[in-house]
Amino acid sequence: MRLARRSVITGFAGLAVPGLASVARAGTNGRAMYGLIGKMTATPGQRDALTAILLESLGTMPGCLSYIVAHDPADEHAIWVTEVWSDEAAHRASLQVPEVKAAIARGLPLIATFGDAQVTTPVGGVGFR
Repeated sequence: MRLARRSVITGFAGLAVPGLASVARAGTNGRAMYGLIGKMTATPGQRDALTAILLESLGTMPGCLSYIVAHDPADEHAIWVTEVWSDEAAHRASLQVPEVKAAIARGLPLIATFGDAQVTTPVGGVGFR
């Protein structure tokens, strides 16, 4: 029997996994975590420079549990950023951190376009700090 990928994923989403709730809420004081997945396209020849800016000052973002910057292998200009925060307020507050504001100011001229950002509610996994 062959199952469609969507059917398998949908099936897994409905499983109750013992202990998952305690892992998912670790460090969040019972609040739902906040996630973002977004794509941006650098101006031609600027993907590496933009990536370097995105990776600077990561330790200055209180409440950030995971921040992953990835190059899109199918598009030489595209960058994907996947973020997990303790909550939405921590993400909003990070935008006021002086180092983050400076990185945004330096990075914006290197960005050709922003793709749609997707808000998520992370529930656990490997890699959370």
